Amino acid sequence: MFQGSMVALVTPMKSGVSPDTALDIEALAQLIEFHIENRTDALVAVGTTGESATLPEKEHCDLIRQFVEIVDGRVPVIAGTGANSTIEAISLTNCARQVGADACLLVTPYYNKPTQEGLFQHHKAVAEAVDIPQILYNVPARTACDMLPETVGRLSHIANIIGVKEATAELDRLPIIRQLCGDDFMLVSGDDATACEFMLQGGDGVISVTANVAPLAMHEMSMYAIDGDAKAANGINERLLKLHDALFLESNPIPAKWAVCRMGLIEAGIRLPMTWMSTQHETELEAAMQAAGVL
Repeated sequence: MFQGSMVALVTPMKSGVSPDTALDIEALAQLIEFHIENRTDALVAVGTTGESATLPEKEHCDLIRQFVEIVDGRVPVIAGTGANSTIEAISLTNCARQVGADACLLVTPYYNKPTQEGLFQHHKAVAEAVDIPQILYNVPARTACDMLPETVGRLSHIANIIGVKEATAELDRLPIIRQLCGDDFMLVSGDDATACEFMLQGGDGVISVTANVAPLAMHEMSMYAIDGDAKAANGINERLLKLHDALFLESNPIPAKWAVCRMGLIEAGIRLPMTWMSTQHETELEAAMQAAGVL
């Protein structure tokens, strides 16, 4: 259903840093057009990069609706609806289904550190409660919780759990998950630095932070990698390597928002507890953008 470069889109906000910095829907519309023009294969709304943790539930749902309306079926919209409360994850996922999202991305419950059985029961409950395609999201560096391949395998037998975003950067997991889940289960990278190799080894795509800044390059690299053209894929990825790293000079999405602002696509707005990127990192990030050919 989904493949290629799927951008984990930043959420545009008006200039400022505060607990309730205003959303900028006009900039969102312009940003979505930018990605469609640059051949981004799918848009992820209100994920980690979209500052989901700072949006109250009503605002979160309204923003997914705005995405769906602006996109108007031109590319798939995947809504970030994960939460560390199962009932909240069900509510957000149901909202995404009601407003017409194509699928949902559900991060493992963070902070409360469930067991593997708890992860299975959590995602099973959401899948059974809401009839929409669902993608698991494993990012233990942020959640303090690692969904093991065996748990992904168990969950893959639930009809509307269609794939996993694996953000561990452990490429040796890929063949294990593929064997456990089968060829029809979608495997996408959540780590830009290893995404090219992930796709060359049989992955279906990447949910990307780098695509915020270099969408066309990420799309082209992904297509070559999925087709098995290592020379062409690595050739593009080579010029993106510095950008992959520089976008994590501070916590995501701080550098990504700075970079997209530097490109003139959004204002300098972010919500606490995130802050605007410190000036000491500007030169390095700008150089990485120049190396990637986006400045």
